[in-house]
Amino acid sequence: MLIYLNGKYLDYSQALLPVDERGLQFADGIYEVALVWGGQFVDLDRHLERLERSAQGIELDMPLSTSEIRGIAEELLRRESVKQAALYLQVTRGVAPRDHRFPAAAQPTVIAYLKDAPVDREALQHGVKAITEPDLRWLRCDIKSVSLLPNVLARQHAANRGVREAIQVRSGIGVTEGSATNIWMVHQGSIVTAPASNWILSGIVRSVVLELAKAEKLPVAERFASAEELMQMDEVFMTSTTSFVMPIVEIDGRQVGDGEPGPVTMRLQELYLERLDQIAHATLG
Repeated sequence: MLIYLNGKYLDYSQALLPVDERGLQFADGIYEVALVWGGQFVDLDRHLERLERSAQGIELDMPLSTSEIRGIAEELLRRESVKQAALYLQVTRGVAPRDHRFPAAAQPTVIAYLKDAPVDREALQHGVKAITEPDLRWLRCDIKSVSLLPNVLARQHAANRGVREAIQVRSGIGVTEGSATNIWMVHQGSIVTAPASNWILSGIVRSVVLELAKAEKLPVAERFASAEELMQMDEVFMTSTTSFVMPIVEIDGRQVGDGEPGPVTMRLQELYLERLDQIAHATLG
């Protein structure tokens, strides 16, 4: 695996960081994950725009321009020559003696690499299971921070139960999102999903699916649903860069709808996968 680290393209074994790197010490950093499909980046501009917003959210001066980061991504893709993968980008505040205050002279650390991103086509066709978990995260979930411990715990609790995802429910708010996905619900053909706010990380795939639903003239309400509503929905699905549009057919051991992926979910999944192929073919053409 090839790693970009602060201006150098290195073998994985050579990509080393000091112990006092603030990403390690304080989770003082941000990240993005973008899809490579058919050898082409998907919605990389949107990911880079969100990376900039996250940097602003943690008061981090980006060391590279958006065009420079895009150039790094494209060079990695050229060198690795992969058709399907996920691009991981991370920027931290850099290396400095351990102190909670921002270091005055530290240079931000930039990391980028491509990793495998296999498609679980069986799950896309038949759906996955989930549990609900209390949402115990901080109040700026809209920042794509590397501080992911609550998400890690939620996903591990799901794994301990033998299911794919943990749907998080915040007290006094309602269903927010999954541990690593945005959550969607369908009742009588109408779609409900949490609104973009500080309570969720508004996914790039989320924005695309909203556009696809609008083009299909599907009714969408961006609002918080209660945990009780969630369990009464006809369909539930989740979206993310590596989950695509994934049906959820069981929550907390209870069947969603008839226990099969629903028509709205599968139509949006079809449209999203068609869009991926169109991007790859258009770029190649």
